Amino acid sequence: MTADVPERGAPDVPAVSTATPGTPVPGPGITPDGEWLRVHPASPFVRGWVALAAIGFFFGRDTFERLLQGRPLIEDDFAGRVPWLVAGGGIMLVLAVLGFILTWYFTKYQVSEGYVRVNSGFLFRQQRQARLDRVQAIDIVQPLLARIFGLAELKFEVADAGESAVKLAYLRMDDARHLRATILARAAGVLPDPAMPLAAPPEAPEFPVLSVPPSRLVGSLLLSEQSVGVVLGGVASVVLSAVTDNRSFYFYLIPAALGLAASYWGSFNKGYNFTAAISPDGIRLRYGLLDTQAQTLPPGRIQALKVVQSPLWRNFGWYRIQVNVAGYGAPGSNGESASRTTLLPVGKLPDVMSMLALVLPDPGTPEPGRIFAAGLGGQDSDGGFVTTPRRGRFLSPLGWRRNGFASTDTALLIRSGRWWRELVMVPHQRTQSMALHQGPLARRFRLADLVLHTTAGPVSPRLRQAGLDEARNLFDEQSARARLARKRQTSEQWLAQVAPTPAAGPVAAERPASETNNQQESTNRG
Repeated sequence: MTADVPERGAPDVPAVSTATPGTPVPGPGITPDGEWLRVHPASPFVRGWVALAAIGFFFGRDTFERLLQGRPLIEDDFAGRVPWLVAGGGIMLVLAVLGFILTWYFTKYQVSEGYVRVNSGFLFRQQRQARLDRVQAIDIVQPLLARIFGLAELKFEVADAGESAVKLAYLRMDDARHLRATILARAAGVLPDPAMPLAAPPEAPEFPVLSVPPSRLVGSLLLSEQSVGVVLGGVASVVLSAVTDNRSFYFYLIPAALGLAASYWGSFNKGYNFTAAISPDGIRLRYGLLDTQAQTLPPGRIQALKVVQSPLWRNFGWYRIQVNVAGYGAPGSNGESASRTTLLPVGKLPDVMSMLALVLPDPGTPEPGRIFAAGLGGQDSDGGFVTTPRRGRFLSPLGWRRNGFASTDTALLIRSGRWWRELVMVPHQRTQSMALHQGPLARRFRLADLVLHTTAGPVSPRLRQAGLDEARNLFDEQSARARLARKRQTSEQWLAQVAPTPAAGPVAAERPASETNNQQESTNRG
């Protein structure tokens, strides 16, 4: 049984109250709308320093090896090779620098007519564009070398891109902030004042919500599942070495220790100095030790949310929050993907409640604290949750009292796990499609799993082992809730969801009612 709930351009509701922008003031690098601009001249050198380092390594490798071996640095026939080495090195250096210059010259960007466009390449030309009303998130990334030069990379994530739709590397930090504010204002539906076409929208003020202490971050890494795995592997190696009198088992610990150290460093580097703030243009996240990153998630762009707690974190009351955002895609093995989908790396219950209030400002229930607390740590019918029937205890002896769901006027909550506790939240308008799954054993006990499909990411909403009648009723009710929630939202631009004020500037017109009325839900029962 499946139900497809049409995704109509991912309309959004403000996740925060949209404050009225003030009078625009000129910003750095303001140019007429639609003019093509270039990135910073130092950008190709910041990106291509690896090529320059490779050239230096190629020509200095022999000298370095002779130095290690105690041989003379200059051989007898070196004088005869000097002209060729100088000529070869000079040609490679000139070609590399020329390639950098051409790359910079042919890389241009433009913000005009509701799009941000980027042209790049001089041999193989590439043109990319993204609709401003589809912007899901904007990141300002500063690798260590870019921070030294005061530069930053701007990434735009859109709903219909599996990777970053547009990357601008690199801009001056002030220009990056100004461009981010401009794009967020256009995406929200604020147009430039015709009387001041060159005026830049002011950067929205922000209010700090929480920060993660480094000590808590280190503790969460030491108590992670990977630490337990390495400790168990080390104990097994010691036992096998003692039983078999073979010391070679210790060598298996070396790659494991190196991998663990690299993983710890990556997680610490990405999660260091994590701070969250709220502003009229969305949730702002900042983190990073060497490479810093500043994310801005506009209101309503989060498709699904997951709060998890491992057994080792329970005594400390720690939780982690991960989200699905269109454009980010499923996080891979690299730390960057995982960090971009992490809304809170480690926090206590008040931190979790603060972040939930930002993501879902209207919980749709008069007692949000009670239902969220029941989802995080409750069981049975606490908080109004509907759990697995008693007959399902044979298939899930530990988790059947925890597995369950509850619905508010704005979101569906799914909880699961006895040891690894998990609470998933899906706003009704973000339900793209649903499916009922039932295996032979579940059929025997009249149970079923309900799967909700959202955008790719670390959150996979799945209601496990619900009663068959309850699952079917939820299937129909959630389809109706999703359809109704989408009909209430008729614009891609979140400022168009509220009544515009005179100072807010022109707001794009909403879609015609005929388009809204054409929303239909296709339901296939099997």
